Amino acid sequence: MEGEDVRVEVERRATRVYAHSHISGLGLDKKGRARRVGGGLVGQEEAREAAGIVVEMVKEGKLSGRGVLLVGPPGTGKTAIAIAIARELGPDTPFVALNAGELYFGGDKIERLMQALRKAIGVRIREKREVLEGVVTEFKLRRGRTPFSPYPVIAGARITLETNDDSFSFTVGPEIAEQLVSLGVKKGDVIMIDVETGAVRIVGRGKGKGVHYDIDLYREVEIPSGPVRKYKEIVKTVTLHDVDMSVAAQRTVIAGITAFFEAERGITSDDRRRADEIVKKWVDEGRAEIVAGVMFIDDAHLLDLEAFAFLTKAMESEFSPVIILATNRGITKVRGTDIESPHGIPRDLLDRLLIITTRPYTREEIKEILRIRAEEEEVPLSEDALEKLTEIGYEKSLRYAVQLMEPARIIALREGETKVKARHVEEAAKLFADLSRSVELVEKYGELMLK
Repeated sequence: MEGEDVRVEVERRATRVYAHSHISGLGLDKKGRARRVGGGLVGQEEAREAAGIVVEMVKEGKLSGRGVLLVGPPGTGKTAIAIAIARELGPDTPFVALNAGELYFGGDKIERLMQALRKAIGVRIREKREVLEGVVTEFKLRRGRTPFSPYPVIAGARITLETNDDSFSFTVGPEIAEQLVSLGVKKGDVIMIDVETGAVRIVGRGKGKGVHYDIDLYREVEIPSGPVRKYKEIVKTVTLHDVDMSVAAQRTVIAGITAFFEAERGITSDDRRRADEIVKKWVDEGRAEIVAGVMFIDDAHLLDLEAFAFLTKAMESEFSPVIILATNRGITKVRGTDIESPHGIPRDLLDRLLIITTRPYTREEIKEILRIRAEEEEVPLSEDALEKLTEIGYEKSLRYAVQLMEPARIIALREGETKVKARHVEEAAKLFADLSRSVELVEKYGELMLK
């Protein structure tokens, strides 16, 4: 098995899908000072400035052997700050989030931690590849019959690509032709074909070419210049876990097991060792570089000694992401022991963590956060509704106020109103109890409750 084969297999499967919110960064100025509202964040200036220093340490390679702990009351933006750190590190920075409690429901918790760790380590591959790139001006499929099918099948295609300076017509086999069909390639699309692997990618819709739509999966792009056939530097970021999967998949194919999901369940320590060797080779050859991603573990006080020991060792390893833990606990027992420790984390690990604290939001900050959330969730709030939600957020909790927005919108809609009013918020608050009112009801009807 060769490293080059693994790289090709990784490129075929590697995708990056990020489903996070509107947060774009920490909202700091050039001197590292936090703006009151910036990057999608509100308030928590001290915490954001501390996170900015962490980002600089990561970029300079000075965080090795250490991690970060975010500590603060519930609903004070700990997860948002972790996401913002990843955003500041770059658009292709891997971000993996998990709740510590998830690790104890089925499966091996250490294996799940290991997979999360490897998913949070990026490998940015840079290399010169021979490609065909241009706007499609001709695309004709060729069909033929085979003894295995009564219907004509795709037997190939003839395609013409043009740039501002060149035009090139060529034929492709059935494998590439099938890719072109499955991607929905048509005239006016700017595409790129890897000559070596045959992989096809739609770059976008060529400006001034073909049919354009108001809503489209692909953005409008400029027509390329230069020759159609050329060498071009291709940059792709995958993760160590992707490389692990490719190594395991090739091993299982050799063993006669072709199901890909079997490979995912069967990644071994030898597979990971082999993957590390391949990545190190790419790095030594100047073809790749390691991208320190972020592994974020919420409710870290739910981890046990075995998990903490794994994380301690992981921080010292050659390939390690930025490990960020978060908790809302004070002095509490380390899970599975009678040992009390700050935040439920062993003191030897605490010594390795840079601790960032968050504080409760002020009334004005809560109001601004609710305004942003209403815009994001497309809930049209009147000013009196925003004031009412702010009052609830300040007296009860910010999360409770945010949760009331959508019920209030539905109540307003039923009344034929185009905007949510304060009375709609009050009605929603009557229907949905906050934590304190829920506890009061339990105490009031305690004798009737099941125990």
